[in-house]
Amino acid sequence: MKLKGKIAVITGAGAGHGMSRGFPTIYAKEGANLVLNYYKDDMAKMEELKTELEAYGSRVVMQEGDISKPEVAEKLIKTAIDEFGRVDILLNVAGISNPKLLVDMTLEDWNRMLEVDLTSCFLTCKYAVPYMIKQRFGRIINLSSQIAQKGSVEHCHYSAAKAGLIGFSKSLARELGQYNITVNCIAPGPIETQLMGVVSPEWRKQKESELVLPRFGELEEILPTAVFLAAEPDGNLYTGQTLGPNLGDVMM
Repeated sequence: MKLKGKIAVITGAGAGHGMSRGFPTIYAKEGANLVLNYYKDDMAKMEELKTELEAYGSRVVMQEGDISKPEVAEKLIKTAIDEFGRVDILLNVAGISNPKLLVDMTLEDWNRMLEVDLTSCFLTCKYAVPYMIKQRFGRIINLSSQIAQKGSVEHCHYSAAKAGLIGFSKSLARELGQYNITVNCIAPGPIETQLMGVVSPEWRKQKESELVLPRFGELEEILPTAVFLAAEPDGNLYTGQTLGPNLGDVMM
């Protein structure tokens, strides 16, 4: 187990299918204890998820709330400290999708996207980093997107937020390296999740034709990257990096 005994805080860890559920599952399989943030999810499903994760031997604590709010982010980190005494891994997954052309986008649309996809990461890092500095250890992993690197129609706000995560992570990595804290991003390409079930066959065919590996990725092909960056010694030398399991959609 690559994360045995580690304490991992994960935002956006809802009980639905897809990456929000996948990251806690693979971390539990690798032996981590979990503090999970979720928002507006069915409580019965969250309890079901908790039971599934605990079956791997992990201790799981859940907290509901909008992670873009300072009081929620602060409480999440404090919960980890109160329950486990430390925060080893901070995985920021929380995000929203609201495709709109710029001409149809409201200021509220723009602000909400940046709040959830970028500001929430600033907040969780702000509250977790002091503890990581005291520990002289930490692994911060932020979920970006290949759209941050190449852009996409109807995603000006999303692309801006996810690109902001990359810049934020590079700068924070430079601040924290002296404390043995790494900060990295994962920028996946198109993945087979429930979200892809609503796209048109024409869009899917066009998107597949753009990929060097002409297919969509599977969830289990993305999740190991988050383990790699968090594990020792696997991720020890990676900081300020953006790893792109994106099927060749972006090449750096």
